[in-house]
Amino acid sequence: MNYFLTEEQQMIIDTAREIAQKKILPVREKYDHDGIFPWDVVKALAEVDLCGLYIPEEYGGFGGGVFELCLAVEELSKVCGGISLAMAATALGTFPILLFASDAQKKKYLPDIAAGKKLAAFGLTEANAGSDALGMKTTAVLDGNEWVLNGTKQWITNGENAEIYTVFAITNPSKGARGLSCFIVEKGTPGFTFGKHEDKMGIRASSTTELVFQDCRIPKDAILSREGMGSIVAINTLNNSRPGVGSQALGIAAGALEDAVNYSRQRVQFGVPISSFQAVQHMLADMATQVEAARALLYATARTIDAGEKKFAKESAMSKLYCSDVAMKVTVDALQVMGGYGYMREYPMEKRMRDAKITQIYEGTNQIQRNEIAIQLIKGAAV
Repeated sequence: MNYFLTEEQQMIIDTAREIAQKKILPVREKYDHDGIFPWDVVKALAEVDLCGLYIPEEYGGFGGGVFELCLAVEELSKVCGGISLAMAATALGTFPILLFASDAQKKKYLPDIAAGKKLAAFGLTEANAGSDALGMKTTAVLDGNEWVLNGTKQWITNGENAEIYTVFAITNPSKGARGLSCFIVEKGTPGFTFGKHEDKMGIRASSTTELVFQDCRIPKDAILSREGMGSIVAINTLNNSRPGVGSQALGIAAGALEDAVNYSRQRVQFGVPISSFQAVQHMLADMATQVEAARALLYATARTIDAGEKKFAKESAMSKLYCSDVAMKVTVDALQVMGGYGYMREYPMEKRMRDAKITQIYEGTNQIQRNEIAIQLIKGAAV
């Protein structure tokens, strides 16, 4: 379909595609197998100014929005959904700063992120606080001109590879959702260390690590917005970032579809290519329809956000939900088209399927997305 992209937007796709083919494709198998963080790819993205796509020009960025970010992440994820996360997860950790930081905080942190000099990470999840974020135990207590953080965050993407962390902590346990606050914590701060490095099923080229805070002291002005605004920061961040997960999932699905179509042309059985079999044709047709429908929903959502619409929680949840479900279904079906070859690690399809699964889980499970969509419908959001 023609999405009537501007020349700049098409240039973003072309540039991301070139990096994906030249820098990611040759290393994706090794980085996945060995769990290597893709610093060389981060450097390549920085050299062509893709790291700051969604950051305003006044802070050193490209001046685009969620849509431009999604275009790049989709293209990178067509080759490797794990390696693309270095960029996508940094955006997640950056959105709280973009949306709620003071001008001084933005000037301090955004230029280095936009230049690719520093990565960011988002510290919300804990061992007993996943879907129920308010169940977290990490605390921040004001002591003079410093906040003192104690607690552990779990399954944090970009883990110890980031330099800038947006971290959520309870500042007033008696106030429930209004007792949660968000802070900017820099790597190297005394009392801030890293725990377990997770050994994952998929996205293995992305680091996932515990963040550990033991009497970690940060300046009083490291808080985002003001005390008690943490829930609002988290909700607004996730509403803006979920299309990014959708674009990762969409890229994985689109790459799987392309591989399946190419394989069906080459694989000969009973004297003819398997692409001539109606059973295979129907699978490919369904996969292509699902991918295109996912792309249409995702692009419309991203453009809605960038247009400045105030209410898009339902659409954001829908795009993350649908794209990730499509990614899982398309990779499973694409593997089926490839048969035994698809199941072998010699081919990328089994990796695509492993990478796809997490998109149904992080940044809110798909069951949580359905809850959000239903709540918005019941409250009377436009359908």
